[in-house]
Amino acid sequence: MSVNGWGNPMDLFDEPFPDVSTYEDFHTIDWLREKSRDTDRHRKIASRSKESFWEFTKSLLDAWSGWVVMLLIGLLSGTLAGVIDLAVDWMTDLKEGVCLSALWYSHEQCCWTSNETTFDDRDKCPQWQTWSELMTGHAEGAGAYVLNYFLYVLWALFFAFLAVSLVRVFAPYACGSGIPEIKTILSGFIIRGYLGKWTLLIKTVTLVLAVSSGLSLGKEGPLVHVACCCGNLFSSLFSKYSKNEGKRREVLSAAAAAGVSVAFGAPIGGVLFSLEEVSYYFPLKTLWRSFFAALVAAFTLRSINPFGNNRLVLFYVEYHTPWYMAELVPFILLGVFGGVWGALFIRANIAWCRRRKTTRLGRYPVLEVIAVTAITAVVAFPNPYTRRSTSQLISELFNDCGPLDSSRLCDYVNDPNMTRPVDDIPDRPAGPGVYTAIWQLALALIFKIVVTIFTFGIKVPSGLFIPSMAVGAIAGRIMGIAVEQMAYHHHDWIIFKKWCRPGADCVTPGLYAMVGAAACLGGVTRMTVSLVVIMFELTGGLEYIVPLMAAAVTSKWVGDAFGREGIYEAHIQLNGYPFLDTKDEFTHRTLAADVMHPRRGEPPLAVLTQDGTTVEDVEELIKETDYNGFPVVVSRKSERLIGFVQRRDLTLAIKNARQKQEGVVSNSVVYFTEEMPLLPPSCPQPLKLRCILNLSPFTVTDHTPMETVVDIFRKLGLRQCLVTRSGRLLGIITKKDVLRHMAQMMNQDPDSIMFN
Repeated sequence: MSVNGWGNPMDLFDEPFPDVSTYEDFHTIDWLREKSRDTDRHRKIASRSKESFWEFTKSLLDAWSGWVVMLLIGLLSGTLAGVIDLAVDWMTDLKEGVCLSALWYSHEQCCWTSNETTFDDRDKCPQWQTWSELMTGHAEGAGAYVLNYFLYVLWALFFAFLAVSLVRVFAPYACGSGIPEIKTILSGFIIRGYLGKWTLLIKTVTLVLAVSSGLSLGKEGPLVHVACCCGNLFSSLFSKYSKNEGKRREVLSAAAAAGVSVAFGAPIGGVLFSLEEVSYYFPLKTLWRSFFAALVAAFTLRSINPFGNNRLVLFYVEYHTPWYMAELVPFILLGVFGGVWGALFIRANIAWCRRRKTTRLGRYPVLEVIAVTAITAVVAFPNPYTRRSTSQLISELFNDCGPLDSSRLCDYVNDPNMTRPVDDIPDRPAGPGVYTAIWQLALALIFKIVVTIFTFGIKVPSGLFIPSMAVGAIAGRIMGIAVEQMAYHHHDWIIFKKWCRPGADCVTPGLYAMVGAAACLGGVTRMTVSLVVIMFELTGGLEYIVPLMAAAVTSKWVGDAFGREGIYEAHIQLNGYPFLDTKDEFTHRTLAADVMHPRRGEPPLAVLTQDGTTVEDVEELIKETDYNGFPVVVSRKSERLIGFVQRRDLTLAIKNARQKQEGVVSNSVVYFTEEMPLLPPSCPQPLKLRCILNLSPFTVTDHTPMETVVDIFRKLGLRQCLVTRSGRLLGIITKKDVLRHMAQMMNQDPDSIMFN
C-alpha cells in the first residue's frame, strides 16, 4: 500500500487501463491525491535508479525534464511574442498607409531606412505614403482627410470581423483576456480545450487582428494565456506532467510568469505576477523554474528585438531630474484617481457583461464586436492621441521633452538666451501646442474610460493592462503639466521655494504619467508588489520606485474601500467558476454541520459498504447519482467510516474487471476489505477493489468551525471533506458547498456557482 493510504488503481490488472485517475471536464482535481501519486512515482524511480545504469539515466532524465519544459516554454512564448509585436506594428500602420520600398515595413521601420528624414518631421518620408497620397496623389485637403478616415474605419472593421469570426468558428476559448480562467485552472479546475493547440493558434492570430483593429484593448493579458497554452503543449510530452494534474499546474504557473515576461519585458515582474496574482500553489521549486522560464522568454524576445531599440523594455524612459518629497501629494492624488477609476470600471464592466449574458445581446457576438469597433474607429480617428496605437500613446506620454522633440506636448516657449546644456532643459511656459494637446488628451481620457468598459469581455482576445495604463498615463500627464506650470508661474510660493528655482528643471510631467499608469493598473487589478516591479522594469525608471509604491498602495486602499475584488476575481465570480480566493476572509460563526449534506429533510447520504454490495448495486448507484465519489462504511447500521472511492475510478475498475477477469458478473460481491472471506464454490467470482480506496480521506467533526473548514479547503486544495462524529459518518462537504455557503453569507446568489 502506498503513502497516505493511496494505492495504484491498476495493481489488479496486467495492463494499465487508459484514463484511470483522470478527471471529467468542469471538475476540480484533488490536490492531496495528485501529490501522493507524484510521491509514489518519485519513490519508485529513486529505488529503481540503483538497479542499473539505464534506470539511473532515466532518473536523471526525469529530474531534468522540468528544466527542459521551462526552456521550451521560454523559447516558444518569446518567439510568439516577438512575432505578435512585429505583426501588430505593421497591421496598425496599415490602416493609415503603406511603405512603398517594402510592403512589410511599419511606418517607423519605413522611415528608418530613408535618407530624407529630418528631425522636425521624423515620421514623414517619401517611402511612406498615406492611402490618399497613394490613390489620389494628395496628402492634404478635405478629400484626402475623408478618404483616409473612411479607409481607417474600413481596415478596423475588417480586422475585427476576421478576429471574431476565427474565434467563433475555430476556438471559442480564445476570446477575452484568459487570466480569470488561468487563475481558475491553476486553482485545480479542469477546462478541457482551454489550453489546447487550436486555442494557441487562433489566439495568436486573432490577438494580432484585435489589437491592430484599434479597439481599446491590449495584448499583454492574452500573452499570459498564450504562454500557458505553450506550457500545456510541452507538459503533454512528458508523462511526469501529462499524467498528474497537480504537477501540470506547476508548469502552468511558470508559463504564466514567462507570459508576463514577454508581455512587458519584465522577467522579475513576471515571476512576482505569477506568485501574487494567478498561482494557487507555488512551491519554491516552481519559483526557480518560473524565473528560468521568464529569463529564457525575455532573452528570446530580446534576440528578436521587435521594438527596434535594442532594449527589452517597452517604454524606456530617461528622466534628468529627481523627484521631490512635495510631489508625493500629487502622486497620492493619482493613486486616489486610480482606485476610483478601478472601482468604477469593475462595477460598470461587470454590469455590462452581466447584461450581455442575460439579454439578447449575448446572442450576437459578431454584431457586438463590429458595433464597438465601428464606434471606436469613428470617434478615435479625429483625435491624434486616440488614432495611434495605445502603446505609442503611452510611450509619448511617458517621454521627457528634449530639444529635438516634435510632439505637441513639448511645444514650450523657448528662451533664446538659454545657454544651459542640451539635456538639462529648465521649466518653461507652455506654448499653444501644449494647451491644444491638453484638451485633446482630456477628450481622449473620457473616450478611453467609456469605450474600455464596453470593450473588455467582447468575443475577441482582449487584455486590460495597456488600456488601464493609458487612462492613468493621460490623467498623470495632464496633472504633471498642471504642476509644472504652477511651479513655473508661482515659484515664490512656499511650497515651491525650496523645491523650484527660476530657470531650473524641477517637474517632469512624464513621471506623473508613469505614476498615473501604475495607479490605474493597480486600481483595476489590485496588484501591488508585482505591479511596482513590472513598472520599473517596463520603463527602466529604477529611482522612481517610491512614487510608484505610494501610488500603487493608495490605489489599492481606495479601490478596496469600494470592493475588495479585482477585475479578474469579479469575472471569475460572474462566470460562476469554483474558485476559492486566498485573499478573502471568512469571519462568520457557522459550523460544518450547517453546511454538510445531507441536512434535515434531505435523502440519506449515498454510501457503499465494505462488503455485501454487489457489482449490480454499485452500477445502479452510479447510474442514479451524479456524485464525484462515495464514502465507504463498515455497514449501513454502524456507518463507521472506512474510506472514500472516486466515481471515475470505480466505473473504470468495474469495466476493466468485467473485460479481463473471468467470473465477474452482476451479482459478484464487491469487497473493499483487506482479506476476503472464504466463499462456497457456487458463489460468483468476487471483486476486490481495496486498491482504489482512499483509506485516509480528510475528515472534520460536525462541530468544526466553517472558518477552519474554508481555510483547510484553500490551503490543501480539497475536493471534498467528510464530516464525522466519533468515527461515524454524518455527511460530506464539497468545494461547491463551501463556495455556496460563502456566497450566501455575503448575501449573494448561491446558485451562481455553476460547475461541479
